[in-house]
Amino acid sequence: MIDKAKNLPADEVFLDLEDAVAPDAKAEARTQVAVALAEPGWAGQLRGVRVNDWTTPWTHADVIEVVSTAGASLDIVVLPKVTDVSHIHALDLLLSQLEATHGLPLGRIGIEVQIENAQGLTNIDAIAAGPRVQALVLGPADMAASLNMRTLEVGEQPEGYDVGDAHHHVLMRILIAARAHGVLAIDGPYLKIRDVDGFRRVAGRSAALGYDGKWVLHPDQIEAGNEVFSPRQSDYDHAELILEAYEWHTSRAGGARGAAMLGDEMIDEASRKMALVIAGKGRAAGMTRAAEPFQPLP
Repeated sequence: MIDKAKNLPADEVFLDLEDAVAPDAKAEARTQVAVALAEPGWAGQLRGVRVNDWTTPWTHADVIEVVSTAGASLDIVVLPKVTDVSHIHALDLLLSQLEATHGLPLGRIGIEVQIENAQGLTNIDAIAAGPRVQALVLGPADMAASLNMRTLEVGEQPEGYDVGDAHHHVLMRILIAARAHGVLAIDGPYLKIRDVDGFRRVAGRSAALGYDGKWVLHPDQIEAGNEVFSPRQSDYDHAELILEAYEWHTSRAGGARGAAMLGDEMIDEASRKMALVIAGKGRAAGMTRAAEPFQPLP
């Protein structure tokens, strides 16, 4: 599985030392992961490791062995079950000591934070502002358990909840904290790995809200994830058109107007900001224009 992961078209691959590893296999898995991350043959993805959380006896050994062996190749440490910013400070201090010891650039290894329970959600602003934090990641299964949600299907609506979205508050709280502190918002995994349609449905909700991506558990989910989190071609084309039209209308040649008409639509500075979001996502996905560029009327 590790060898296969090296060439998958995902933006990031992390190797797991937490829930995927039984307690009696922790030490062996730690060494295997550290060696694998340091090996050649990776296709340019961000490389990460999910260590065990600070309530366990394994966290410090996970970080020390992986960074000591593969620190030069390691981009991200995923820290699960974060409930307080002190968890971030502890990991930051340990990483700083290891970077100094092994001659690595200070602060290069980032932290992705999993928010997985009510306490973590309550303290999310302080957590998001912690050192090295690059992303907030929803842990949907543990979050549902923490809230005593009556369901066994991760990401799906609990039976009986027939109005609205039972997960909306959690998704929005994480998203707002991420945007306020300039970090990524990442949706957690969808566990029915063969149900790609279900993955698309659940991913579509967080993508619509503005999340930056979603964890995948199986290669079959990668293509669907990249598609869902990229704009529709028509939306991307229209966003680029708005940017071009607004730039022209606000110029002296276009009349130096702060608001103008684009067809039947009024555009202004707020329109430009919204268009920048869609165009930025499309450009990041490598999309190209399929429609004609803006042409001012003579």
